[in-house]
Amino acid sequence: MNKFQGTGVALVTPFNADGSVDYNGLKNLINHLVDGGIDYLVSLGTTGETATMTKEEKKKVWAFTAEINNNRLPLVAGIGGNNTLAVAEDIKAFDTTGYGAILSVSPYYNKPTQEGIYHHYKYLSEIAPLDLILYNVPGRTASNMSPETICRLANDFENIIGIKDACGSFDQFNQIMRDKPADFLLISGDDPITLPMIALGASGIISVVGNALPKQFSDMVRQCLAGEFKSALPAHLSLVEFTRLAFAEGNPAGVKAALKHLNICGDTVRLPLVKASSGLEKSIIEEIDNLSQLV
Repeated sequence: MNKFQGTGVALVTPFNADGSVDYNGLKNLINHLVDGGIDYLVSLGTTGETATMTKEEKKKVWAFTAEINNNRLPLVAGIGGNNTLAVAEDIKAFDTTGYGAILSVSPYYNKPTQEGIYHHYKYLSEIAPLDLILYNVPGRTASNMSPETICRLANDFENIIGIKDACGSFDQFNQIMRDKPADFLLISGDDPITLPMIALGASGIISVVGNALPKQFSDMVRQCLAGEFKSALPAHLSLVEFTRLAFAEGNPAGVKAALKHLNICGDTVRLPLVKASSGLEKSIIEEIDNLSQLV
């Protein structure tokens, strides 16, 4: 599972001013991340504003991302939802060319029981053409995948290879690390706690702020994975303020403001999201400029 060790980035989807997908911006972003030392890419996770994209748009973005990446980095596709049968149909219809795994968020809104979550992923695992990475983000789904459910899935299905966990609970992370199979990946889903999670045994991060700062973030993660936590700490602390600003008005408005300043792509988001406020944008630009002096 080494190909999903280290720093993954959940790609934003660049949009033109009229709201259409900006493929030139997406090309710039992919090359920016490859050049910045990122270890793998996640196409159309929730950071990619998939809730506001059509099936045809998703199909085109996945294919374009694989084409531009050109096998330079491992690729993960985000395919999830709260209708198990519909998610399964999307997975069956997915063109796997260039991709190595599927990241699938735990069902949201419905608030299934732990047994319901287990059987949702059981169903997906039995039809998936690629390995699955679970995604636990209770702040958005309104339900937490318990450590018991996570480890039950990890032990029962060989093609469920890891979890991106954004629950923020180290009590939960402790239990997962204690009870999971040795090769099952615990992946941080929160940028600010990447260092302590790796110290606990996590395999890395699927990052949002890495869209804008791939070198700074991936260098820090590599130091952590090498056990050089004292050396990694200054870099970790230097990213605290930028990370806070990036999420201050929701995701991905903040990181798109940063990408606009870096001339990678525009900052357009689709309703119901709106661009970062002028005050936040100014603070983000100032912080990026401060960080550039540290490189």
